Amino acid sequence: MGKYLFEMLILESFQAGLSWQCVLNKREAFKEAYEDFDIDKVIEFDEEKIEQLRNNPNIIRNKLKIKASISNAKIFKSIQEEYQTFYNYLCTFTHGKIIYETGKTTSTLSDSISNDLKKRGMKLSIKPLITFDVTIIYSFLQAIGVIYSHEKDCFLYKD
Repeated sequence: MGKYLFEMLILESFQAGLSWQCVLNKREAFKEAYEDFDIDKVIEFDEEKIEQLRNNPNIIRNKLKIKASISNAKIFKSIQEEYQTFYNYLCTFTHGKIIYETGKTTSTLSDSISNDLKKRGMKLSIKPLITFDVTIIYSFLQAIGVIYSHEKDCFLYKD
């Protein structure tokens, strides 16, 4: 599950300012470029690898987002070490519960997690020093199933 959470966090951070469809269309290319989202490999990405990513036409090539993804990988790893898993870290906020709500882009939950990640140094990097924003975290929580936002007319809706 840790690899999946890392993948979703990386993809969500690249989505900032773009459509989710754009990122999903590039998901397989990201998977290949980011070494199957192996966090230990991503942490070791150097300037040569950054340039390789910037020249990869199959992914989003924003240099600031690429650099932030590597920095964020290090923070993600430190959270894993502190809590044994990133999921355990999330559970300190969710208490292991799924949140059912629709029509929102932020919540007190996403605010809390975003604020904690900001304190730890995670960044979105659309511009220098922009930290993880609550809408990105909210979207991440939706993507991993912590927040369930499917409305009754959605094909994914379940009672």
